[in-house]
Amino acid sequence: IIDQYTGRLMGGRADMTPQVARIDAHHLKRETPVRLCYVDAVLRTRQHGFAGSRNPLQIGAELYGHAGIESDMEMLRLMVKILRVVGLEHFHIDLGHVGIFRALSREAQLSAAHEGMLFDALQRKARPEIEALLADANVASGHRRRLISLVELNGGKEVLEEAGRAMKEAGPMVHTALDNLRKMAEAAQCQLATIQLHYDLAELRGYRYQSGVVFAAFAPGQSHEIARGGRYDEIGRLFGRPRPATGFSADLKTLLSISPRRQARAPGIMAPPWSDDEALRQKIRALRERGERVIFMLPGQCGEPVAMGCDRRIEQRNGEWVVVPCGS
Repeated sequence: IIDQYTGRLMGGRADMTPQVARIDAHHLKRETPVRLCYVDAVLRTRQHGFAGSRNPLQIGAELYGHAGIESDMEMLRLMVKILRVVGLEHFHIDLGHVGIFRALSREAQLSAAHEGMLFDALQRKARPEIEALLADANVASGHRRRLISLVELNGGKEVLEEAGRAMKEAGPMVHTALDNLRKMAEAAQCQLATIQLHYDLAELRGYRYQSGVVFAAFAPGQSHEIARGGRYDEIGRLFGRPRPATGFSADLKTLLSISPRRQARAPGIMAPPWSDDEALRQKIRALRERGERVIFMLPGQCGEPVAMGCDRRIEQRNGEWVVVPCGS
């Protein structure tokens, strides 16, 4: 963006994660695990899905300094908790591992261009396109078969067994990633027993910087994920301090728009018109400190307190200011 006053180039962030990684690397510089959370607006050149926002209000949490599935599960549990807090009950979690695709691509010796095209085709599960692309790249039959199998490896927990058979002849990096995904699946089945889990080895959202387990939440009627996360151990390398990292993010606008809960304001209290009565001012201060919403009636104001969203009012009884229900 060009500043209209100075002519200088300005930048807008498209994602909060790089900024959070910079805080961990440059400002905190701790060796112990660091937990950070954030909320802020980000700017996208293109909207994410039909009716998506180009200016989402991104919320998220990240954990730096631990490489085990325990920290991945902590982030996944927190993501599920947030979905529950906004009132969502019907959603499922997709689990995958970008390390499987990365390792298979290296074994097949794909060029960066072919890997990028294959990534795009896998997101669309376009099998004929994938087959043609791998043939064009002269990928050997064994590597080709394993890469094509990613399209079909999605479903329930049986997918993990099918993946083991499909990747039997793959290299050690593939098996390491598969073992990591199995451990994550076992932990999720135990700790999130009421959540429907779905496994998808072609689930590569965030592939550009994520490095391990990835997860996403999907809800009925939504064409795209409503929250997503995963491991991105290399993100700190950009700032000179690579550390294990995992986290998740969501668009608060999207979550509130699909929340079954009405975001109604708490009923307020109508106060008499402002006066020099110190006892009244103290009463109002005390109510506000307790979290109550107190609105002053203005001189000559028309309308009942209920029209202002108030179900109570302050009135003087026996020389004391008290809160009473409207209509009493």
